[in-house]
Amino acid sequence: MTQTPISPAPAAAATASMTASVRLEGITKSFGTTYAVNNVSLDIQQGEFFSLLGPSGCGKTTLLRMLAGFETPDRGRVLIDGQDMTRVPPYERPVNMMFQSYALFPHMSVADNIAFGLKQTPMARQQRTERVQDMMDLVQISPLAKRKPHQLSGGQRQRVALARALARHPRILLLDEPLGALDKKLREKTQFELVNIQERLGTTFIVVTHDQEEAMTMSSRIALMRDGQIEQLDAPRRLYEFPATRYAASFIGSINLFEARVLQHSGDEIRLACDEAGAELRVRSSEKMLPGMALTLAVRPEKVRLLAPGEQSLNQVRGRIKEIAYLGGNSIYHAELPSGKRVQFTQSNVQALAEQPLTWEQDVSLGWQPDSCSVLTE
Repeated sequence: MTQTPISPAPAAAATASMTASVRLEGITKSFGTTYAVNNVSLDIQQGEFFSLLGPSGCGKTTLLRMLAGFETPDRGRVLIDGQDMTRVPPYERPVNMMFQSYALFPHMSVADNIAFGLKQTPMARQQRTERVQDMMDLVQISPLAKRKPHQLSGGQRQRVALARALARHPRILLLDEPLGALDKKLREKTQFELVNIQERLGTTFIVVTHDQEEAMTMSSRIALMRDGQIEQLDAPRRLYEFPATRYAASFIGSINLFEARVLQHSGDEIRLACDEAGAELRVRSSEKMLPGMALTLAVRPEKVRLLAPGEQSLNQVRGRIKEIAYLGGNSIYHAELPSGKRVQFTQSNVQALAEQPLTWEQDVSLGWQPDSCSVLTE
């Protein structure tokens, strides 16, 4: 795959170039014959909450370690605030890192863990004590100051590690899977707390995660990585609503993909022939498409509606319910079309037992609007 990072809109790109806190220029790192990171270039703005998202082995942690100075790139440059940091050791960089394991000292109290890094600076003792207290107040762990790590819950240890990482007021905070050890409810709560802390401090946060929901919730922008390269770089909403490739569409959320070919492109509407759907489909796109061109139509499950008897839609398919999953707030259905293709759609459970009842093997008619789907050519 050739790397073609998706840039922000022109205005945003101009802002990024003026206020870039971190700039990576053609960064490449290999281990033996395997490229962990392959020619990655990007700008991260000052004060941004930026996520490196992707599956295990995509290169996101290696990229983070090169930012921290724990790995040296084979080629390319790492610039922080305009200064070349490519070969500067970690302790001389204006960054700090919060590790996935938290790496707390078991024999030290909460307060001493937070103060550890400050003791390596010329900071006066009183100032150091005040800084530790400020950090404990920030992450709401002041009552735990004298406890040891083994006396803390996973969420409390996570807060101590965050406070320690922030104590020296780094320009950039690197977080490697920071919420991976937390349970689902605590992870969701902590996501919002991290965003609030980042906004209050104005520190640049760069997070590595494989959790798409985590990245979507916290980030101002996301770099989706694949095989050591950036597949797509965008704001969460654009990454979800306008994926650039089949891989991006499939990795972020659930999606229905239909193989189709262009029949006609008139104005902003494209007519498609789709054997999988067993029908002619329509999509709105400004990108020029020639008759006969093969492409993929992508539509999210929540955009697919259950049509009432006699109701018509510009995009319409018929199928039979094969799978049902009740998730409380909504239900997920899989309908099999005559071609064997399965279409996923959702229904919100707004009122208890008030929605149209659906059951296994029930025939349904489904539809979606031309502007509710997108076309993929990669």
